[in-house]
Amino acid sequence: MYQLKRTQFIHADLQTCWNYFSSPANLRVITPNYVDFKVHTTVPENLYEGLIIRYTIRPILGVPLSWISEIKTIREGDYFIDEQRRGPYGMWHHEHHFKEVEGGVEMTDLIAYCMPFGFIGRFFHWLFIRKQLESIFDYRFRKVEELFNANDYVESALSESLAPKIARTRKY
Repeated sequence: MYQLKRTQFIHADLQTCWNYFSSPANLRVITPNYVDFKVHTTVPENLYEGLIIRYTIRPILGVPLSWISEIKTIREGDYFIDEQRRGPYGMWHHEHHFKEVEGGVEMTDLIAYCMPFGFIGRFFHWLFIRKQLESIFDYRFRKVEELFNANDYVESALSESLAPKIARTRKY
């Protein structure tokens, strides 16, 4: 099993963050264009536990892959969890956490995933999938900075006590 963890400070109130990041319609905005991310499910305004969402992605050489995820757990304003039901991974468990901090919100993504196909899957993970996931989440980090944190106040907050807390982390 592999893990990826990213934490980011967002200069916005908790409700704004929750509304934005809990909407699957916004996922395309914070995903690189080359992934060609498309939602094929009519998604309600508010997430609910048990919601099934169908996507198509094209992460490798433009080959389309179906991805079906289920919203497993929601704690309004605190966190939600989605899990892959069908898709490119042997297992995908993604936790989205939100915590009010001075000046904004600390958002943390925790992803646990496994590769299919045993040794072959682990080899491809080592070869390029790990790097691709990091690239996707690096893009997401930059896009969220652009959308929410493009002002002087945030830069001063990041250089002070919040900086160690928002550093991206990963574990493989």
